[in-house]
Amino acid sequence: MSTTEHDLSQRKTFESLNPATGEPLATYPVHTAADVDNAVIRARAAASWWRDLGFDGRKDRLLAFKGLIARRSDELTQLVHSENGKPLDDAFIEVLLCVDHLDWAARNAERIMRQRRVKMPPLVMDHAGYLHYEPMGVVGVIGPWNYPIHTPMGSISYALAAGNAVVFKPSEYTPGIGTRMAELFAEVVDTEPVLQVVTGFGDTGHALCANPGIDVLAFTGSAATGRKVMAACAENLTKVVMECGGKDAMLVDADADLAKAADAALWAGCANAGQTCAGVERVYVHADVYDDFVTEIAAKAKDVRAGDDARAHYGPITMPGQLDIIRTHLSDALDRGAQAIVGGLDAIREPFVDPVVVTDVPADAPLLTTETFGPIVPLVRVPDMEEAVRQANASPYGLGATVFSRSRGMELARALSSGMVSVNSVLRFASAPELPFGGRGESGFGRIHGEDGFKEFVHPRAITRKRFGLAPEFASFSRPDWLFTAADQFMKLLHGRHRR
Repeated sequence: MSTTEHDLSQRKTFESLNPATGEPLATYPVHTAADVDNAVIRARAAASWWRDLGFDGRKDRLLAFKGLIARRSDELTQLVHSENGKPLDDAFIEVLLCVDHLDWAARNAERIMRQRRVKMPPLVMDHAGYLHYEPMGVVGVIGPWNYPIHTPMGSISYALAAGNAVVFKPSEYTPGIGTRMAELFAEVVDTEPVLQVVTGFGDTGHALCANPGIDVLAFTGSAATGRKVMAACAENLTKVVMECGGKDAMLVDADADLAKAADAALWAGCANAGQTCAGVERVYVHADVYDDFVTEIAAKAKDVRAGDDARAHYGPITMPGQLDIIRTHLSDALDRGAQAIVGGLDAIREPFVDPVVVTDVPADAPLLTTETFGPIVPLVRVPDMEEAVRQANASPYGLGATVFSRSRGMELARALSSGMVSVNSVLRFASAPELPFGGRGESGFGRIHGEDGFKEFVHPRAITRKRFGLAPEFASFSRPDWLFTAADQFMKLLHGRHRR
């Protein structure tokens, strides 16, 4: 019996299932708090080794890791398809995005973190100021099941590039993907456990959050679970980065390209079975083009189908419990007068849900106010874009948004209370490594991706160095009596002349 087989025989385990068929795929251990603690202890030692490799040493290994992911893309794509359920093409998009972000993080780490001089104010011109960034140490990552490669790697890539070790807990619905990513990394970095995976359920995740050896915890999931994560992390004042989902709006202006807008709304609302945190869950359409837009999206939606075969446009609902939420939200809207112009309750055929396009939804219905996470696209008629902005911003969520407008796209984008906006496209902000990804309100706080996301996994260090000793010292009991008089006169001369 191998070490792994012996380990599994001595502990609690769980199975990973194919969500389309219910077929067991593999068995994984339920890691305990003691297991998590051991992983964090190993990570602490590995973090020192990884940090001491320097920028070039880490860059070389991370680019090799990127290359390995690219060469194994067929294997990873098939694994995502089997364990998450999404079609192979959509699974490949995750691999492609992962490679791009990993490449950017590896190549930009030194530029972001290296020491640089900062300008000092006149009163301390005898000092030189420096700023540089140090890795935090050990980063915990709790990943979701809906984008099991792209989303957690959006934290892991940047944390590793910054010089941290990582302990990653993938979702219990997609443990095989997280485990395989760590195995591939170990093929490149086989000397130290720089990236480790722990598997299990909520108790395993709680143990990771509550562990005092974690310096930063990056979480993706629901706002309700996010509050529990924050409470556990608060015991040790552990920094958190929270991405907690959304109820993202699309605005369609009177001058929008309706064919492209309808295509984008349908795809962003239904791709991955609607299980996209920044996918479109509300569409506000200008009254002048509302009827034409309804006709356009209805015609497109009738040709889209869920399934597990090669011709299906998207796969099953990955988490079985989500089907009840989808059914409840749709039933509530229909009972209160909403009209399903495509699909309806009969579109729910477990574990699949075909596209549903709904009109006349009451403004306070859960279908417009609460994350549904299913392939339902509610359409709302608005008299103008100012009202569309008002209704879009009335949500407690604030993750992403979409605007379709030929003349006012940027203006409307700036008016929306969200962390990211795509103009005349959908979700393109998630594909750009240079741009930060994150939300506000119930959608969480902190960022992944880009320089802003990179800096979540480092701490800044400020240093001053006295360059010469001619100027009198403020921080001394021996300072001369005239020093503050001179400083006061200088302050008034430099700053006091500014008036309204």
